[in-house]
Amino acid sequence: MDDDTSTMKQEEPVQTIPAPNISRIRNKQLRTEMYREMKREKRKIKIAEKKKKKAEMEALGDKAPPKQVPKTIENMRVFDETMVNPQDDEVLQDEAQDEMASYFNRETTPKILITSSDKIRNRTYKFCKELKRIIPNSDVFFRQNADLKKLIPEAVARDYTDLIVVNDDRKVPNGMIISHLPDGPTAHFKMTNVRLTTEIKHAGKLTGHMPEVILNNFNTRLGHSVGRMFAALFPHDPEFHGRRVMTFHNQRDFIFFRHHRYMFRNSKRVGLQELGPRFTLKLRSLQKGAFDSKYGEYEWVHKRHEMETSRRKFFL
Repeated sequence: MDDDTSTMKQEEPVQTIPAPNISRIRNKQLRTEMYREMKREKRKIKIAEKKKKKAEMEALGDKAPPKQVPKTIENMRVFDETMVNPQDDEVLQDEAQDEMASYFNRETTPKILITSSDKIRNRTYKFCKELKRIIPNSDVFFRQNADLKKLIPEAVARDYTDLIVVNDDRKVPNGMIISHLPDGPTAHFKMTNVRLTTEIKHAGKLTGHMPEVILNNFNTRLGHSVGRMFAALFPHDPEFHGRRVMTFHNQRDFIFFRHHRYMFRNSKRVGLQELGPRFTLKLRSLQKGAFDSKYGEYEWVHKRHEMETSRRKFFL
């Protein structure tokens, strides 16, 4: 071997300082302090990078590239041919002739009958009472072995426009049926994540003002029908000075219900105070006509194994 080759400089590998392995520290207090220090340093670096990037974008001005929109399941949603424009002539014509047209034409005033399944537990009893508290012009009737099909004609005779049935299982409310009277439609929902007002921290006190109703993301023909059913439960003219708002927010076919009051802290800041209750609904079926579980004609039925073939496929 030549001397030149023996004297060739060999490239030395770049040595990096490994991050400290705090899991080997036995002292819990010292380990916690080091972990907090690491988190603080990471946060400082992240904030500095954001400030640097913001300064670079401001320096570019109009030449700056457009802000990137993160990919989510919602904006990558599979195209649905039933998506509608609320101002479409065909949609407006259908709405003028559907079962809830009398409400939107102000021919009827909502009057709601709230009932439940047989032998309900205390939690479901309280939930029905809270529904009566938040829905104006509503009454609660706890049926004892009364047939629901016989109850509907009596409700129609007493000018009730909608029927809400809360189902109970294992001591908790787990389902809800909303039937628009007298000609339907009837929607059956699975209900989860029920929180009563007493279980919500810092819940505000309810006033008697008529609430405003907000419907978010009911964009398909099916979702449009469901949203109109929710809207028909509440009076036509909200009292905006009361600052009460009911929100039905559809996200990935889960309908989140929230009840808030606007809080104007000063001329520039607006907050929300939750009034309760809160719950989540998942549509199981939509049936034509009033409630009839045996002979009813179904417009839409959720079939889990056939329909849930993609995480980006939604129906509402």
